[in-house]
Amino acid sequence: METAMRLGKRSQLAAAFGLLALTSLAVRPAMAEERAKDLFGAMKLPAATAPQSFGFYSKGCFAGGVAIPMDGPTWQVMRPSRNRRWGHPAMIALVEKLSRDAVADGWPGLLIGDIAQPRGGPMLTGHASHQIGLDADIWLTPMPGRPLSMARRETMSATLMVDEKTHLVKDARWTSAHTRLLKRAASYPEVERILVNPGIKKKLCDTVRGDRSWLRKIRPFWGHDYHFHMRIGCQPGSPNCKAQEATPADDGCGKPLAWWFTQEPWRPNKNPDAPKARDLMTMANLPRECRAVLDAPGPASVEAATYHGGAPVAVAAPEPEAPSLPATAASGTAGLPGMVNAFTATPEIGVPVPRPRPGN
Repeated sequence: METAMRLGKRSQLAAAFGLLALTSLAVRPAMAEERAKDLFGAMKLPAATAPQSFGFYSKGCFAGGVAIPMDGPTWQVMRPSRNRRWGHPAMIALVEKLSRDAVADGWPGLLIGDIAQPRGGPMLTGHASHQIGLDADIWLTPMPGRPLSMARRETMSATLMVDEKTHLVKDARWTSAHTRLLKRAASYPEVERILVNPGIKKKLCDTVRGDRSWLRKIRPFWGHDYHFHMRIGCQPGSPNCKAQEATPADDGCGKPLAWWFTQEPWRPNKNPDAPKARDLMTMANLPRECRAVLDAPGPASVEAATYHGGAPVAVAAPEPEAPSLPATAASGTAGLPGMVNAFTATPEIGVPVPRPRPGN
Protein backbone atom coordinates (compact mmCIF):
# COMPACT_ATOMS: atom_id res chain seq x y z
CA MET A 1 0.00 0.00 0.00
CA GLU A 2 2.78 2.40 0.98
CA THR A 3 4.72 1.49 -2.16
CA ALA A 4 1.67 2.20 -4.32
CA MET A 5 1.19 5.59 -2.68
CA ARG A 6 4.84 6.47 -3.36
CA LEU A 7 4.45 5.44 -7.00
CA GLY A 8 1.29 7.53 -7.25
CA LYS A 9 3.02 10.60 -5.88
CA ARG A 10 5.91 10.11 -8.30
CA SER A 11 3.48 9.94 -11.19
CA GLN A 12 1.78 13.14 -10.08
CA LEU A 13 5.15 14.84 -9.69
CA ALA A 14 6.25 13.72 -13.15
CA ALA A 15 3.00 14.98 -14.62
CA ALA A 16 3.46 18.31 -12.90
CA PHE A 17 7.00 18.68 -14.26
CA GLY A 18 5.75 17.74 -17.71
CA LEU A 19 3.04 20.39 -17.55
CA LEU A 20 5.59 22.95 -16.37
CA ALA A 21 7.86 22.10 -19.29
CA LEU A 22 5.02 22.48 -21.79
CA THR A 23 4.04 25.80 -20.24
CA SER A 24 7.62 26.98 -20.45
CA LEU A 25 7.76 26.10 -24.15
CA ALA A 26 4.54 27.97 -24.77
CA VAL A 27 5.71 31.09 -22.96
CA ARG A 28 9.28 31.15 -24.27
CA PRO A 29 8.57 32.54 -27.76
CA ALA A 30 6.77 35.57 -26.31
CA MET A 31 9.51 36.18 -23.78
CA ALA A 32 12.20 35.77 -26.45
CA GLU A 33 10.58 38.12 -28.95
CA GLU A 34 13.26 40.35 -30.39
CA ARG A 35 13.32 44.00 -29.50
CA ALA A 36 12.26 46.29 -32.31
CA LYS A 37 15.39 48.40 -31.90
CA ASP A 38 17.59 45.39 -32.68
CA LEU A 39 15.62 44.59 -35.84
CA PHE A 40 15.56 48.14 -37.16
CA GLY A 41 19.10 48.87 -36.02
CA ALA A 42 20.35 45.96 -38.14
CA MET A 43 18.90 47.36 -41.39
CA LYS A 44 21.58 48.96 -43.58
CA LEU A 45 19.35 50.11 -46.43
CA PRO A 46 15.80 51.54 -46.67
CA ALA A 47 12.63 49.82 -47.82
CA ALA A 48 12.48 50.36 -51.59
CA THR A 49 8.88 51.53 -51.77
CA ALA A 50 7.04 54.84 -52.07
CA PRO A 51 7.89 57.15 -49.14
CA GLN A 52 5.48 56.76 -46.25
CA SER A 53 5.64 57.31 -42.49
CA PHE A 54 3.79 55.03 -40.08
CA GLY A 55 2.85 55.81 -36.50
CA PHE A 56 4.13 58.58 -34.25
CA TYR A 57 7.54 60.22 -34.05
CA SER A 58 8.46 58.14 -30.99
CA LYS A 59 6.69 54.91 -32.02
CA GLY A 60 6.77 54.10 -35.70
CA CYS A 61 8.84 53.52 -38.82
CA PHE A 62 8.99 54.68 -42.44
CA ALA A 63 9.50 53.35 -45.95
CA GLY A 64 11.02 54.88 -49.07
CA GLY A 65 13.76 56.63 -47.14
CA VAL A 66 16.68 58.35 -48.81
CA ALA A 67 20.12 59.31 -47.51
CA ILE A 68 21.58 62.77 -47.53
CA PRO A 69 25.02 62.65 -49.21
CA MET A 70 27.89 62.49 -46.75
CA ASP A 71 29.19 65.80 -48.12
CA GLY A 72 27.60 68.71 -49.90
CA PRO A 73 28.70 72.21 -50.78
CA THR A 74 26.95 73.54 -47.68
CA TRP A 75 26.89 70.58 -45.27
CA GLN A 76 28.83 67.65 -43.80
CA VAL A 77 27.40 64.59 -42.03
CA MET A 78 28.73 63.85 -38.55
CA ARG A 79 29.04 60.48 -36.78
CA PRO A 80 28.75 58.53 -40.07
CA SER A 81 29.25 55.13 -38.41
CA ARG A 82 25.81 55.43 -36.85
CA ASN A 83 24.18 55.21 -40.29
CA ARG A 84 21.52 57.72 -39.30
CA ARG A 85 21.59 60.06 -42.32
CA TRP A 86 18.29 58.67 -43.67
CA GLY A 87 14.90 60.30 -43.78
CA HIS A 88 11.70 60.89 -45.66
CA PRO A 89 12.62 62.60 -48.96
CA ALA A 90 10.81 65.75 -47.80
CA MET A 91 12.99 65.87 -44.68
CA ILE A 92 16.23 65.37 -46.60
CA ALA A 93 15.26 67.98 -49.19
CA LEU A 94 14.49 70.47 -46.41
CA VAL A 95 17.81 69.87 -44.64
CA GLU A 96 19.63 70.59 -47.89
CA LYS A 97 17.54 73.70 -48.45
CA LEU A 98 18.26 74.92 -44.91
CA SER A 99 21.97 74.45 -45.53
CA ARG A 100 21.85 76.64 -48.64
CA ASP A 101 19.64 79.30 -47.07
CA ALA A 102 21.76 79.39 -43.92
CA VAL A 103 24.90 80.04 -45.94
CA ALA A 104 23.10 82.90 -47.67
CA ASP A 105 22.28 84.23 -44.18
CA GLY A 106 25.94 84.16 -43.15
CA TRP A 107 26.22 80.70 -41.52
CA PRO A 108 29.25 78.75 -42.89
CA GLY A 109 27.34 75.51 -43.46
CA LEU A 110 25.61 72.75 -41.52
CA LEU A 111 27.08 69.91 -39.50
CA ILE A 112 24.32 67.32 -39.61
CA GLY A 113 23.72 64.96 -36.72
CA ASP A 114 21.19 62.14 -36.48
CA ILE A 115 18.21 62.05 -38.81
CA ALA A 116 16.95 58.44 -38.78
CA GLN A 117 17.94 54.84 -39.38
CA PRO A 118 17.33 53.54 -42.94
CA ARG A 119 13.86 52.26 -42.07
CA GLY A 120 13.35 54.31 -38.94
CA GLY A 121 12.02 52.54 -35.87
CA PRO A 122 13.47 52.75 -32.36
CA MET A 123 17.22 53.36 -32.31
CA LEU A 124 19.80 51.19 -30.63
CA THR A 125 20.96 54.16 -28.55
CA GLY A 126 19.96 57.74 -27.98
CA HIS A 127 16.70 59.20 -29.16
CA ALA A 128 13.16 58.28 -28.27
CA SER A 129 11.93 59.96 -31.44
CA HIS A 130 13.55 60.10 -34.94
CA GLN A 131 11.52 56.99 -35.83
CA ILE A 132 9.44 58.06 -38.85
CA GLY A 133 11.96 60.01 -40.90
CA LEU A 134 10.68 63.48 -40.02
CA ASP A 135 13.24 64.59 -37.40
CA ALA A 136 16.77 65.94 -37.87
CA ASP A 137 19.49 67.17 -35.52
CA ILE A 138 21.64 70.10 -36.63
CA TRP A 139 24.76 71.05 -34.71
CA LEU A 140 25.15 74.59 -33.41
CA THR A 141 28.83 74.38 -34.40
CA PRO A 142 29.52 76.04 -37.78
CA MET A 143 30.88 73.84 -40.56
CA PRO A 144 34.66 74.20 -40.94
CA GLY A 145 36.03 75.60 -44.16
CA ARG A 146 37.55 72.26 -45.14
CA PRO A 147 36.14 68.72 -45.41
CA LEU A 148 36.51 66.79 -42.17
CA SER A 149 38.01 63.31 -42.32
CA MET A 150 35.77 60.36 -41.42
CA ALA A 151 37.81 59.83 -38.26
CA ARG A 152 37.41 63.48 -37.28
CA ARG A 153 33.66 63.30 -37.80
CA GLU A 154 33.47 60.42 -35.35
CA THR A 155 35.49 62.10 -32.60
CA MET A 156 35.04 65.86 -32.97
CA SER A 157 33.12 67.40 -30.08
CA ALA A 158 30.34 69.89 -30.68
CA THR A 159 30.36 73.28 -28.98
CA LEU A 160 28.26 73.34 -25.80
CA MET A 161 26.33 76.59 -25.80
CA VAL A 162 24.87 76.46 -22.28
CA ASP A 163 26.36 76.61 -18.78
CA GLU A 164 25.35 73.41 -16.98
CA LYS A 165 25.08 75.17 -13.61
CA THR A 166 23.13 78.28 -14.53
CA HIS A 167 21.30 76.77 -17.53
CA LEU A 168 21.99 80.01 -19.36
CA VAL A 169 23.67 80.50 -22.72
CA LYS A 170 27.40 81.20 -22.63
CA ASP A 171 27.38 84.69 -24.11
CA ALA A 172 30.91 84.40 -25.45
CA ARG A 173 29.77 81.56 -27.71
CA TRP A 174 26.41 82.88 -28.89
CA THR A 175 26.27 85.01 -32.01
CA SER A 176 23.61 86.69 -34.08
CA ALA A 177 24.31 84.04 -36.70
CA HIS A 178 22.92 81.38 -34.33
CA THR A 179 19.72 83.39 -34.05
CA ARG A 180 19.47 83.76 -37.82
CA LEU A 181 19.99 80.02 -38.29
CA LEU A 182 17.15 79.12 -35.91
CA LYS A 183 14.88 81.77 -37.40
CA ARG A 184 15.53 80.42 -40.89
CA ALA A 185 14.75 76.86 -39.78
CA ALA A 186 11.53 78.00 -38.11
CA SER A 187 10.49 79.95 -41.21
CA TYR A 188 9.63 76.88 -43.27
CA PRO A 189 5.93 75.93 -43.24
CA GLU A 190 6.84 72.25 -43.03
CA VAL A 191 8.67 72.76 -39.74
CA GLU A 192 6.32 72.38 -36.78
CA ARG A 193 8.78 72.35 -33.87
CA ILE A 194 12.40 73.06 -33.10
CA LEU A 195 13.75 71.75 -29.80
CA VAL A 196 16.49 73.70 -28.03
CA ASN A 197 17.93 73.86 -24.54
CA PRO A 198 15.84 76.10 -22.22
CA GLY A 199 18.79 78.48 -21.97
CA ILE A 200 18.78 78.96 -25.74
CA LYS A 201 15.06 79.61 -25.74
CA LYS A 202 15.58 82.23 -23.03
CA LYS A 203 18.37 83.87 -24.99
CA LEU A 204 16.04 84.19 -27.99
CA CYS A 205 13.20 85.51 -25.83
CA ASP A 206 15.50 88.14 -24.34
CA THR A 207 17.13 89.31 -27.56
CA VAL A 208 14.81 88.89 -30.55
CA ARG A 209 13.23 92.15 -31.65
CA GLY A 210 10.63 92.88 -34.29
CA ASP A 211 8.89 89.77 -35.63
CA ARG A 212 8.70 87.22 -32.81
CA SER A 213 6.02 85.00 -34.29
CA TRP A 214 8.55 82.29 -35.20
CA LEU A 215 9.51 81.87 -31.55
CA ARG A 216 6.37 79.79 -30.94
CA LYS A 217 8.04 76.94 -32.86
CA ILE A 218 11.12 77.05 -30.62
CA ARG A 219 10.40 74.68 -27.73
CA PRO A 220 12.62 74.17 -24.65
CA PHE A 221 13.63 70.70 -23.56
CA TRP A 222 16.40 68.90 -21.67
CA GLY A 223 19.65 68.48 -23.54
CA HIS A 224 19.86 70.16 -26.95
CA ASP A 225 22.68 72.34 -25.70
CA TYR A 226 24.97 71.67 -28.68
CA HIS A 227 22.39 71.07 -31.42
CA PHE A 228 18.80 71.83 -32.32
CA HIS A 229 16.17 69.29 -33.28
CA MET A 230 14.07 70.18 -36.32
CA ARG A 231 10.79 68.36 -36.88
CA ILE A 232 8.42 68.53 -39.83
CA GLY A 233 4.80 67.44 -39.94
CA CYS A 234 3.27 64.32 -41.47
CA GLN A 235 3.68 64.38 -45.24
CA PRO A 236 1.17 63.78 -48.05
CA GLY A 237 0.93 60.10 -48.90
CA SER A 238 1.24 59.02 -45.26
CA PRO A 239 -2.34 58.53 -44.04
CA ASN A 240 -1.17 56.44 -41.10
CA CYS A 241 1.29 59.01 -39.79
CA LYS A 242 0.11 60.34 -36.44
CA ALA A 243 0.33 64.13 -36.19
CA GLN A 244 1.58 65.95 -33.12
CA GLU A 245 -0.29 68.59 -31.17
CA ALA A 246 -0.13 72.16 -32.43
CA THR A 247 2.13 74.59 -30.63
CA PRO A 248 0.55 77.39 -28.58
CA ALA A 249 -0.09 80.61 -30.49
CA ASP A 250 2.10 82.81 -28.25
CA ASP A 251 5.89 83.12 -28.30
CA GLY A 252 6.40 80.73 -25.37
CA CYS A 253 8.44 83.23 -23.39
CA GLY A 254 6.18 83.49 -20.34
CA LYS A 255 5.36 81.23 -17.40
CA PRO A 256 6.09 77.90 -19.19
CA LEU A 257 9.65 79.04 -19.87
CA ALA A 258 10.07 80.30 -16.31
CA TRP A 259 9.37 76.75 -15.07
CA TRP A 260 12.68 75.65 -16.58
CA PHE A 261 14.55 78.08 -14.33
CA THR A 262 13.19 76.66 -11.09
CA GLN A 263 14.79 73.73 -9.25
CA GLU A 264 12.07 71.32 -10.26
CA PRO A 265 13.22 70.36 -13.81
CA TRP A 266 16.78 69.65 -12.67
CA ARG A 267 16.18 67.38 -9.71
CA PRO A 268 17.59 63.89 -10.26
CA ASN A 269 15.29 61.25 -11.64
CA LYS A 270 13.83 59.26 -8.74
CA ASN A 271 14.09 56.08 -10.80
CA PRO A 272 17.19 56.53 -12.99
CA ASP A 273 17.56 52.80 -13.65
CA ALA A 274 14.10 52.37 -15.15
CA PRO A 275 14.38 50.92 -18.67
CA LYS A 276 13.70 53.26 -21.55
CA ALA A 277 10.79 52.55 -23.85
CA ARG A 278 13.09 51.72 -26.79
CA ASP A 279 14.61 48.92 -24.70
CA LEU A 280 11.20 47.31 -24.19
CA MET A 281 9.53 47.85 -27.56
CA THR A 282 8.81 44.79 -29.67
CA MET A 283 7.16 44.72 -33.06
CA ALA A 284 3.81 44.32 -31.31
CA ASN A 285 4.22 47.86 -29.95
CA LEU A 286 4.68 49.41 -33.40
CA PRO A 287 2.14 49.93 -36.19
CA ARG A 288 1.58 46.67 -38.03
CA GLU A 289 2.90 48.18 -41.27
CA CYS A 290 6.35 48.21 -39.69
CA ARG A 291 6.64 44.45 -40.15
CA ALA A 292 6.14 44.94 -43.89
CA VAL A 293 8.69 47.75 -43.81
CA LEU A 294 11.24 45.36 -42.31
CA ASP A 295 10.43 42.66 -44.86
CA ALA A 296 10.41 44.91 -47.93
CA PRO A 297 13.31 44.66 -50.40
CA GLY A 298 16.02 47.26 -50.35
CA PRO A 299 17.68 49.20 -53.17
CA ALA A 300 20.76 47.91 -54.93
CA SER A 301 23.14 50.11 -52.95
CA VAL A 302 23.45 53.13 -50.69
CA GLU A 303 24.16 55.28 -53.73
CA ALA A 304 20.92 54.15 -55.37
CA ALA A 305 19.07 55.48 -52.32
CA THR A 306 21.01 58.72 -51.92
CA TYR A 307 19.13 61.94 -52.51
CA HIS A 308 20.67 64.27 -55.08
CA GLY A 309 17.83 66.72 -55.44
CA GLY A 310 15.10 66.95 -58.03
CA ALA A 311 13.57 63.48 -57.88
CA PRO A 312 11.00 63.07 -55.07
CA VAL A 313 12.06 59.45 -54.46
CA ALA A 314 15.61 58.22 -54.91
CA VAL A 315 15.23 54.55 -54.05
CA ALA A 316 15.06 51.72 -56.54
CA ALA A 317 11.64 50.30 -57.35
CA PRO A 318 10.82 46.95 -55.70
CA GLU A 319 10.64 43.79 -57.76
CA PRO A 320 7.11 42.69 -58.78
CA GLU A 321 6.95 39.94 -56.19
CA ALA A 322 7.97 42.22 -53.35
CA PRO A 323 5.43 42.44 -50.53
CA SER A 324 3.41 45.63 -50.64
CA LEU A 325 2.76 47.75 -47.59
CA PRO A 326 -0.79 47.69 -46.23
CA ALA A 327 -2.88 50.73 -47.10
CA THR A 328 -4.46 51.01 -43.66
CA ALA A 329 -3.56 49.83 -40.22
CA ALA A 330 -3.95 50.56 -36.55
CA SER A 331 -0.99 51.31 -34.35
CA GLY A 332 0.13 48.71 -31.85
CA THR A 333 -1.26 49.33 -28.42
CA ALA A 334 0.67 46.86 -26.28
CA GLY A 335 1.42 48.27 -22.87
CA LEU A 336 4.51 50.42 -22.52
CA PRO A 337 5.75 52.63 -19.73
CA GLY A 338 4.57 56.21 -20.03
CA MET A 339 6.80 58.07 -22.47
CA VAL A 340 7.54 61.75 -22.30
CA ASN A 341 6.42 63.58 -25.40
CA ALA A 342 9.06 66.22 -25.92
CA PHE A 343 6.93 68.03 -28.40
CA THR A 344 3.86 68.94 -26.40
CA ALA A 345 3.50 72.19 -24.49
CA THR A 346 5.89 72.77 -21.60
CA PRO A 347 4.26 71.66 -18.32
CA GLU A 348 3.05 74.32 -15.93
CA ILE A 349 4.68 74.63 -12.51
CA GLY A 350 3.29 71.99 -10.15
CA VAL A 351 2.53 69.44 -12.86
CA PRO A 352 4.40 66.11 -12.57
CA VAL A 353 7.71 66.38 -14.39
CA PRO A 354 8.16 64.21 -17.47
CA ARG A 355 11.08 61.89 -18.08
CA PRO A 356 13.94 61.76 -18.90
CA ARG A 357 15.46 63.41 -15.88
CA PRO A 358 19.12 64.39 -15.59
CA GLY A 359 21.32 61.86 -13.81
CA ASN A 360 22.71 62.30 -10.32
